[in-house]
Amino acid sequence: MTAADVRCAADRIAGQVVRTPTLLSRTLSIITGAEVWLKFDNLQFTASFKDRGSLVRLQSLDDGERRRGVIAVSAGNHAQGVAHHAGRLGIPCTIVMPKHTPNVKVANTEALGAHVVLHGDDLAAATMHADELCEAGGLVWVPPFDHPDVIAGQGTVALELIEDVPGLDDIVVPIGGGGLIAGMAVALAEVAPATTIVGVQADRYASLRDGTVQGGATIAEGIAVARLGTLTGPIVRALVSEVLFVTEDEVEQAIALLLEIEKTVVEGAGAAGLAAVLTHPRRFRGRRVGLVLSGGNIDPRVLASVILRSLVRSGRLTTLQVEVADVPGALSRLTQVVGDEGGNIVEVGHQRLLAGLSVKTALVELAVETRDRDHADRLVAALHQAGYRVTIA
Repeated sequence: MTAADVRCAADRIAGQVVRTPTLLSRTLSIITGAEVWLKFDNLQFTASFKDRGSLVRLQSLDDGERRRGVIAVSAGNHAQGVAHHAGRLGIPCTIVMPKHTPNVKVANTEALGAHVVLHGDDLAAATMHADELCEAGGLVWVPPFDHPDVIAGQGTVALELIEDVPGLDDIVVPIGGGGLIAGMAVALAEVAPATTIVGVQADRYASLRDGTVQGGATIAEGIAVARLGTLTGPIVRALVSEVLFVTEDEVEQAIALLLEIEKTVVEGAGAAGLAAVLTHPRRFRGRRVGLVLSGGNIDPRVLASVILRSLVRSGRLTTLQVEVADVPGALSRLTQVVGDEGGNIVEVGHQRLLAGLSVKTALVELAVETRDRDHADRLVAALHQAGYRVTIA
């Protein structure tokens, strides 16, 4: 792999994928102490950088291979990237997904024209079945990361980023199977050798830390890969200067910040770079840093939970349990105190039958919106001063 391969890929996909913007985030720069530039590849048609490598791989097929069709295994972004471009190019496309893939991902992939086969409880089982279908039908594999065409296609992100913002000190990139960071590293080694490329892995899939992968559910499912590929691994180990690791909470906070500050929806893997910069401030302070927002395909229910949990962490949404006398007007007096302190009650629960409560008392649970943690603390202090027993749930 050379930078020439990546430049060739850039020429081939020009006009067929979105040339995504790179913008300075003034607010994130203030928060982190770095000069933060965001590469919005979540604005691709399928909301992921996977559009790039999928297209390059499909363009390389000869006429016979195109007639036979392609097959891929994926439960997410790769599936949609392959399906989208195969449909555009008139190539029959089969996508094998695990049986328990969320319905919205199955529906989105089918809507792009792919024939979706649900098989197995995980990607390993789905891959075994795809092998059988591939051999039986003479189909052509489109791997998610471990192929020269795919790697070169993903590397085009680096060319655009450096063209938009020359002289970056660091570019921070999520690592799953390694296709994106490998392609970018190959390109940067020639076009911007002074720029340091920093990888980010989720803590539960930190294969580059000590080789041990905990596994399990993660909000950064796009980089929940147990090991790098046979092609991407050597490239990453040779050209990536540093790898950082981020926790579930850190990724959640980065998703919420990008939504609140930049008004952009980013999935867990796409937010991993910001999570790393927030978690390691001394490493990046004072430097010009590019972050690749690699995708935006996050389940709406997960996003809703992230938003609510972020409000709780910041003290802007607090659940209070308050004991009150079970008499007329008690609830009114309680809510008056909350209102006087500027709290906005968004939900009320009223319990009388809990064990441990006096028969003459009730437990009122209030979800209260406040400005920040200090405001929430002042509200609790005011309730104590008014004679209430208060517990923060």
